[in-house]
Amino acid sequence: MDSKETKRTVPVPSVGADGEQPISQTPTASITEETTENNPPEKNYAELLRKMQRMNDPAYLPTISMNELYENVYQSRPPVIDGLLYPGTYLFAGAPKVGKSFLMAQLAYHVSMGLPLWDYPVHKGTVLYLALEDDHRRLQERLYRMFGMDGTNDLLFSICAKQVGSGLEEQLKRFVQEHPDTKLIIIDTLQKIREAGGDKYSYANDYEVVGKLKRLADACGVCLLLVHHTRKQQADDKFDMISGTNGLSGAADGAFLLQKEKRTDDTAILDVVGRDQQDQRLYLTKDKEHLTWTLERMETELWVE
Repeated sequence: MDSKETKRTVPVPSVGADGEQPISQTPTASITEETTENNPPEKNYAELLRKMQRMNDPAYLPTISMNELYENVYQSRPPVIDGLLYPGTYLFAGAPKVGKSFLMAQLAYHVSMGLPLWDYPVHKGTVLYLALEDDHRRLQERLYRMFGMDGTNDLLFSICAKQVGSGLEEQLKRFVQEHPDTKLIIIDTLQKIREAGGDKYSYANDYEVVGKLKRLADACGVCLLLVHHTRKQQADDKFDMISGTNGLSGAADGAFLLQKEKRTDDTAILDVVGRDQQDQRLYLTKDKEHLTWTLERMETELWVE
């Protein structure tokens, strides 16, 4: 019997969250394909039954060997904004009236138009913005002030939505099905879509809420930005200022933190952390006429766990 030499290549993940939780594209061989002289159908059928019985055992623990992991082929997910925003679930936190919604509108517009954001290349796609603290009139005024009459059909808004666990997941899945090129979904704010009642502010509940949204974002292959508030109390780690427990940031893929020294300042600092990407600090200035943010300078450092 002739032997065949096989070559195994270990895929090298790209920098960014697109390489963190890829979708396996490994084809599964059928019983017919596995049937050979040394593996008659009866033997394959019996082996299949044994595997099914193991999987139905309540004590069954799914595992994968290192060799099997290397043999799998995984689909990479390109970033939404190179070096800044990737598919996954991110918190975007800041104090009230600091300018979060203006920056969210700017992000949404640039992604929907495919326009570079500051020094970052952008990958064009449909954007859904759940502006749950706004009405249509305020949205119209804000967008006209920021972008004039240059509109787009690829940026869609909703000022009402259901809550997590009560229909929101189904609404977002339906939207992505109807708009398969969706890259970004912004929920402004997280508080508006949280389930009512129960132990609402425990670590377990915070982790569960973001975890549900992360599973949806991963399944749909989109970036989900959750706008949230910060506490007034200062902290050694600035990201500990995000309102709620560490369960929020623990379940998310990363976080953005927008801060000003004074609420009336036209300058702000945007700190960015994420899995498998560089920490960044962006120094921003607000354009007083158009109310958009411009990048003055940027600092980066290698992310270390």
